[in-house]
Amino acid sequence: MKLIVGLGNPGKEYENTRHNVGFMMLDYYVNHHQLGTFKEKDKGLFLKVKLFSEDVIFLKPQSFMNLSGEVVKKYMDFYKITNSDILVISDDLDLSLGNFKLKEKGSSGGHNGLKNIEVQIGTNEYKRLKIGISNNKNIDTKDYVLGKFNLEEKKVLADLQEKIVKIIDDFFKLDFAMLMNKYNQKNR
Repeated sequence: MKLIVGLGNPGKEYENTRHNVGFMMLDYYVNHHQLGTFKEKDKGLFLKVKLFSEDVIFLKPQSFMNLSGEVVKKYMDFYKITNSDILVISDDLDLSLGNFKLKEKGSSGGHNGLKNIEVQIGTNEYKRLKIGISNNKNIDTKDYVLGKFNLEEKKVLADLQEKIVKIIDDFFKLDFAMLMNKYNQKNR
């Protein structure tokens, strides 16, 4: 069984914010494949489906970003999912908007959602799909990540969505090293 986690903050006020790009990409993927509707359980919105002959849970933790790991851990424990079978989709300030990076393990890079997942599951060895949101050094980081995407930025993200669908599709079909080799690119 695989667990695909999109990170973000719950609530209308956080919709279309940079920090919620994980939710946005997960929603797009689920809608693209018409997989169904998320249900609420254990502080998470989840959808359990069979995809590419694999049982999959799509999860959007609803505990706010800084406590995402608590929800991820609950789902991992309940469904007996190992850290090698999860993929976490999150925003990344160090990548330009429109870029992404697949990583097999590593530090949280200061991302509080990833930090909390690492603390809760006891390792930094879990797969990630980091989506670039750029970084405006003239704006306080908290205000920047909680700021909304403008129209131009939304167009860049819309162009990226189809590629993200292919990456997640291939996550079920390819070894992760092959997946990284196929999709990782230099930050442009």
